[in-house]
Amino acid sequence: MPRVTPRAARLAAWIAIPAALVASGVVVSTASYSAFSATTVNPTSNWTAGSVALTDDDNNTALFNATALKPGSTGANCITVTSTGSLPSTVKLYGTNAATTNNLAANINLTIEQGTGGGFGSCTGFVAATTGGSLYSGTVAGFGSTSTNFATGVGGWAPTGTASESKVFRMTYTVPTSAPNTVQGGTAALGFTWEAQNS
Repeated sequence: MPRVTPRAARLAAWIAIPAALVASGVVVSTASYSAFSATTVNPTSNWTAGSVALTDDDNNTALFNATALKPGSTGANCITVTSTGSLPSTVKLYGTNAATTNNLAANINLTIEQGTGGGFGSCTGFVAATTGGSLYSGTVAGFGSTSTNFATGVGGWAPTGTASESKVFRMTYTVPTSAPNTVQGGTAALGFTWEAQNS
């Protein structure tokens, strides 16, 4: 048997190390590609909130700016309110920022009707709805103190949210002929707010 020298043994050891590394790499490489796989994908989900939206045709102008009132004075104006939201909703009308001096507000009768025809600045062609057309009949003071938010508002118009929908509202005021002398120089103020809440 040939004698193995120390140098030959060391050389054999150095040769064995790279060979072992190559062999282990082959094993790892083979293992990396030894499993099959499959996936299934659902397309990206999306969420979009619906909306309630109201507009009107007043061009930021008050319905009334009546001056020099006296017993028997009267006037009317109409306004078109449009719902453009995408959700079914209920629309109600209420008063805001009520104020008066000399108790004038309690001596102005107010009638509010809902219907079709006419628009801001003219009630020509207005026709009150046969059902739910009369929303309020009382005084300016009464409306301003009892209908102050959505919960106490008048009306119950219910847009479906499937398309743009409009309603015309006619406001008529009258100073009764029995108005007392004490209201002279008096003032009355009231804002009108329509609010929609989704149903």
